[in-house]
Amino acid sequence: MTRLLNFIKHVVVAMCSIFGLLFGHASQAAQPEITVGIVPQQSATELARVWIPLLQEVAARSEIRLVFRTAPDIPAFEERLKRGEYDIAYMNPYHYTVFSRISGYKAFAKEKDRRLVGIIVIAKKSPISDIKQLSGKTVAFPAPAAFAASILPRAEFSRLDIPIEARYVNSHDSVYRGVAQGLFAAGGGIKRTLEAIDPEISSQLRVLTTTPSYTPHAFAAHPRIDPELINKVMAALASLSADEAGKKLLAPLSFKGIEAASDRDWDEIRRLKIDQGVGRQP
Repeated sequence: MTRLLNFIKHVVVAMCSIFGLLFGHASQAAQPEITVGIVPQQSATELARVWIPLLQEVAARSEIRLVFRTAPDIPAFEERLKRGEYDIAYMNPYHYTVFSRISGYKAFAKEKDRRLVGIIVIAKKSPISDIKQLSGKTVAFPAPAAFAASILPRAEFSRLDIPIEARYVNSHDSVYRGVAQGLFAAGGGIKRTLEAIDPEISSQLRVLTTTPSYTPHAFAAHPRIDPELINKVMAALASLSADEAGKKLLAPLSFKGIEAASDRDWDEIRRLKIDQGVGRQP
């Protein structure tokens, strides 16, 4: 009798476990899924390392499955934004002014207490001490439409009438590595990605000068996404800076927090009247 009762007990436990797993998978499958495209300022491996844990936490808080996506380089990312491939995209300010118009993306969040500043870096051992000394030199940039790391530094060279040979190398990391290796006299970037790269690289560089500051990158949603889902994601993103678990996930991005934003926050970028092509150029 005891053996029979034990057998029945094990069967019941096993069946409960199976039903629990099935229910859990069904519950997870019932959750809406949103793809999140991250601008490839760094390698896909590095982006995944810092963004996937953050998106997993936001997914848990919002009860919406968030799927990390990026692209092999910035022009490929731009092509995917053109086609509206990402449900949500984290894109630079210039990208937002373009793809809010041609693809319908609408901003709902941005980094808290941040103004975006471009930097021009040189090798720490370089004798260059003034931007004018870069006249005629080869300067690396991530991509033509990279806002703070390319558009703003190039605007400074133009404003000061300093001729340079621009070279595009696909990512911020590639810029920093190329300058550190002596392949380029200087390169454009932003402070956050410079701080995020391997210290063995950043320790070989120094910031020569910076650009004026502007509204930072946008978190923007494609118009096909239900606004109620975006509101839930926004609430979860904003909550990260309110507790230690969230702050720990924001730290690798050097974010103080994420706050609500609206389309007009990027009007100052539109007033610059930048005319820079995006995507693969012929």
